[in-house]
Order: sequence, then C-alpha cells, then structure tokens
Amino acid sequence: MTRVEAKLCKRIRDLPERDWDRLAAFPDGTVQPFVRHAFLKALEDSGCVGGRTGWNPVHVSIEVEGELAAVAPLYIKAHSYGEYVFDHSWADAYQRSGRRYYPKLLCAVPFTPVTGPRLLCGGDEGLEAALISATESAAQQLGVSSVHINFPSEDVWSRLGARGLLQRQDQQFHFENKGYQCFADFLGELQSIKRKNLRRERAQAFQAGITIEWVTGSDIREVHWDAFYDFYMDTGSRKWGAPYLNREFFSRVGGVMADQILLILAKRDGRYIAGALNFMDATTLYGRNWGAIEHHPFLHFEVCYYQAIDFAIAKGLKRVEAGAQGAHKLARGYLPSATYSLHWIADPDFRDAIARYLAQERDAVTDEMTGLQEHAPFRRDLEREQE
Repeated sequence: MTRVEAKLCKRIRDLPERDWDRLAAFPDGTVQPFVRHAFLKALEDSGCVGGRTGWNPVHVSIEVEGELAAVAPLYIKAHSYGEYVFDHSWADAYQRSGRRYYPKLLCAVPFTPVTGPRLLCGGDEGLEAALISATESAAQQLGVSSVHINFPSEDVWSRLGARGLLQRQDQQFHFENKGYQCFADFLGELQSIKRKNLRRERAQAFQAGITIEWVTGSDIREVHWDAFYDFYMDTGSRKWGAPYLNREFFSRVGGVMADQILLILAKRDGRYIAGALNFMDATTLYGRNWGAIEHHPFLHFEVCYYQAIDFAIAKGLKRVEAGAQGAHKLARGYLPSATYSLHWIADPDFRDAIARYLAQERDAVTDEMTGLQEHAPFRRDLEREQE
C-alpha cells in the first residue's frame, strides 16, 4: 500500500524550497511571487510572522512515500489583522455568546490580498482534497473555531464550495492591458472627460519638479530600501498605527527576489520623497505598499496607478492588480474584479448563521460590481464594437 502522511511544520525552512516552488508553479513553470518559498521564509526569518505577532506558522503538508507531494501555507491566528478578509463581526458574535473565536487557522499569504495558489499540489485534485482533510483534522485537534482560505482562485473556490466550505466574495480593482503599445493608447480608449482628468492629474503630480525612477533587479540597493521603509513607516503609522513589515524583511526579500520586485520612486531636489513597492511575475504587476514623506497633489495616483500602467505596458504584462479596496481606482482605468475566500466553521449554529449572511453578501457584491461596471471610464462606442 502507498504510504501517505499528513504533517504540520512550524518553520518553512524545514520544508524543501525546490519541492515547495514546484508544487506552487503554474502550468508554464512560473511561480507567483507571494507563494514562493523565499517570500514566506523572508517573513518568518525577519520576525514579521511568528513569535508574538499573532501569526504562528503550522504549514500543512502531504508526503507520499516520504516525498513532499502537497503543501499549503497555514497559520494559527490570534487576531484577524493583516488578512483583508474581514471577519471581526464573526469574532464579536462568538465573544457575545461566551465562546472564543481565536485562535483560528488561516491558509493565506500574510499581509497580502492577492489571489493566487493556496493549496499547492501541482493541480492534483486528490491531493488538494487531502490537504483540506488534513487541515480540518488539525483544526479539530487544536480546538480552533474555524479554518479560512483567503484569496484562492475562482476554480478552487467553486470546487471547495461544492465540497461544503462556505463561500465568500469581495472585489478589487485591476487594470487589464489590451495590447496597448503606450499609455496614450490606453488614454485613447477613455471617455473624453476622463482622459482630460487623467492628463491633468499626471501634469499636476510633476509640478513640484518631481521625477520618477523605476528600480528593479540588481539595481535595487539598500539605500532604496532605506528610503522606501521611511515612506512605508510614515504612511503606515498614520493610517493603521502598527505597520506589519519591518526593515529586515525588505532587505531579505530583496536579496532573494529582486528580479520580481519593482520600486517606483519619486524624487524631488535630489532626494526620494515617495514610493510604491510592486512585485511581478510573467503576466501581472502587483501593487503592494505605498508611502510618502512629502505630500503633493495626485502623486499617490501617479506613483501607484499611472506609473504601474506605464510599466506593465512597457514590459508586456497583462494586468496590474492595485491591492485591496479603493473605488477611486475605477476612474483611473482599474475595473472591478471578484476575489474569493472559503470558510470552515466548527460550531454548526454559527456555521448556519454565517452561511445565510454570506449568501446575502455575495448577492450584494455582485450587484455592486455590476453597478460599478456601468460607471467604467471607457468609451461606450468601444464597448459596442467589442459586442
């Protein structure tokens, strides 16, 4: 008989990087940056997860005849921060009933609201099911309230929903590159008033003598990370109070993944004043973090959205994913795109209540996305031609 064994691992360094990345790879052999072993290891080694962060790794794996055959990034969570799928109201309901919602189990990439592979099994649905069974067994053994899978692909969401996991839906805003040769091609597809607004915003962003640099690959130096970290801390401290990533993480991830990193930096009077951190793979630019120590009209839009479009067009990338939330992105050419999560709730009464809530929420999200599409900035005559 074939020997199959499920395990939990508290450190990703104890799982072989080559096997992890092989299982995470797309059919063309490329790996999304956030599920790479190196990215998750940088989070652990820098102390951004583990310790007292409330993110304790317990990565689940399946071994077949002693060889790693499937694996998933899994964490015991002591809170719901850094997830971008908001379940605080569920935790409050648990507490009001005299029960504990935390700890819970989360299958996700910490601090990263990006759709991608979660159950890494090389596309083998049998191994995918084995990972889910192992995770649910771990949840029962650990006595946690629930298991959550954040930002899986739509096909996994549908497949595991049919298996009985609760399905949740939300939306983000993404730019789709329709084969544009330059930014002007993109502008040409916008309604006249939207096109004028974008040109005005871009012009105003540069009025203070600001210049923009794209820094990627071996050109990234510690001086760039020093500048970006200042931006990140300034903006993060004002918005959230406790930024999730530390300075060491940026050096570590830059040291092992520089070719998948793009820093878009704004400079004025010889010093960097703002910047955005992006990751990329063969098809997509992922906008992740932004910060600034000087504030100029429309500079945020320029650095985070327009420069990202410029870069994607120049490199032939298919899309830009500009992060969570932000309906203001719609007017700038980023259209609504569905995101997904899956949930296993141990308590049957809470499970039923949450299932009813999610059914209503999915309908509301679908209606909102439809309404937003109707306000897209693109020319109506182009839509008729495409029809």
